[in-house]
Amino acid sequence: MAVAELNGAAIVNEASFLAESRRAFGFHTASGDTIDTWVDCLSYLRDDENMTKFRLQPDEVLEIVITDSAALRARLPDLVDEIVFCVGGINERYEDYGEKPALELVLR
Repeated sequence: MAVAELNGAAIVNEASFLAESRRAFGFHTASGDTIDTWVDCLSYLRDDENMTKFRLQPDEVLEIVITDSAALRARLPDLVDEIVFCVGGINERYEDYGEKPALELVLR
């Protein structure tokens, strides 16, 4: 299983979440720094788009681990809720295309 780890202690706002995501997922700097771009990049993990450093096999899952998540939730509850919502939406997108969900979110 592929794993991307985000340091929750380094996330103090949406901009730092996106910067930490760029580091963990290998997003291209030209991809932009928005939640919409985050969703788009993680929606093509099994394609040849090269939007992240990960290329998943048909049944493979990318585990997204966010460390220090309790403190992150206390600091930015709306952001954590948005991440959870987006991961669910991305997995639904994969299912809509007849694929297995590609993401598993782990809050540590």
